[in-house]
Amino acid sequence: MAQSNGRDATAAPQAIRAVIFDFGEVLCEPPDQEILARMAKVFGVTPERFIELYHLSRPPYDRGDVTPEEYWREFTSREGVGADAAVREQLRRWDLEMWSHIRPEMVDWAGALGEAGYRTSILSNMQQDMVDHVRRSFPWVQKFHCQIFSAEVRSVKPEAKIYEKCLECLGVAPREALFIDDREVNLAAARAQGIPGVQVLSVDQLREELRAIGFPVLPGVRAA
Repeated sequence: MAQSNGRDATAAPQAIRAVIFDFGEVLCEPPDQEILARMAKVFGVTPERFIELYHLSRPPYDRGDVTPEEYWREFTSREGVGADAAVREQLRRWDLEMWSHIRPEMVDWAGALGEAGYRTSILSNMQQDMVDHVRRSFPWVQKFHCQIFSAEVRSVKPEAKIYEKCLECLGVAPREALFIDDREVNLAAARAQGIPGVQVLSVDQLREELRAIGFPVLPGVRAA
């Protein structure tokens, strides 16, 4: 489908009844650079190379196929890093901390959408360790009508099953949902199921994309 600046040109605001949020780099900020540098140092690579390796290694972990200890042991071993149990535990803790800087404008927007009558969902590739951390640390996640985490449904984006689970929970048709994600591959998979979406590059960019399609409730804009 044709797109412009990450926006799905087929989005019809008047049909939207639900908004679906990714977590990483949508409800939270991009990875904390200081923590990312610490983790990269353990692996002896640049932060840029580490995050590349990190994303490549995640699907089995996010799907719930391996435990935190198994994941970090396999990851460090595969990359030739001599990490003992204490180092692996530190990597696990940094991993949680790296994704814990929340975007308040986006959380507020989700709340405003709920108040305006939209159904809301989190749809995130997230391993169970992080799911537990998010639920402990951020009570506002309970305000979402649905919480679809990959480790709990045993499917990861961009697999079709995880989007189907989200739509089923929300009780809406694909064209009645708007998907907000930072990764084009995930948006493409959503579009393949008929779900329109907008790619997040920044809160300001997202607001302007939504304004351009005539969406009535915008992030970072307080209701009069």
